[in-house]
Amino acid sequence: MAAYTFFTNPMSRGQIARWALHEAGVDYEQVLVPWDNKPPALLAANPMGKVPTLIHHSETGDKVITECAAICAYLGEAHPEAGLGPSADEAADYYRWLFFAAGPVEQAIITRSMGWEVPKEREMMVGWGSYERTIAALEGHFEGNNYVCGHRFTMADVYVGSQVDWGLTFGSIAPTEAFVAYAERLQARPAYKAAKAIDHQLIEESRK
Repeated sequence: MAAYTFFTNPMSRGQIARWALHEAGVDYEQVLVPWDNKPPALLAANPMGKVPTLIHHSETGDKVITECAAICAYLGEAHPEAGLGPSADEAADYYRWLFFAAGPVEQAIITRSMGWEVPKEREMMVGWGSYERTIAALEGHFEGNNYVCGHRFTMADVYVGSQVDWGLTFGSIAPTEAFVAYAERLQARPAYKAAKAIDHQLIEESRK
């Protein structure tokens, strides 16, 4: 049995989890999930029926991991041999920006894409303030750092980088010099290329 069962759909955030699995260097069994027919095994593991969902068949029993940021963090910690978790000195940046991307960045982008507008006088009531402030904060970090943790790639870059990569591709993040350079560094990674090639092939096959 593979170390992980990976429930995914290639046209989903499952692309983030696949990249993380490849960076961790672990073996996994892929279960493709159609939107209109969620398999019972997925619903048993994750009642929401969301992908990606991982099941880690560990020595102490099966562990279910959902939510892409959590999947990235889990893989970084569960597989220290990959060297992609944070050192003690990197932990602050690692967790700060991982959760910033999962919270304010995701919320700011989704809110804007849905056409929802937070009144200026109510920005203090939401967790991201405004789209402009959120994206400026993220961009500012990469103006002075190659990666989330400075000059070393970590598993946090899989999640944060996926947000930036996706945003640049679909126009929800402006192609500034800092963001484009960051995305290009990530796109050059062998694990990124291998994971994306699988999902892109699956997408092509689904269109035939």
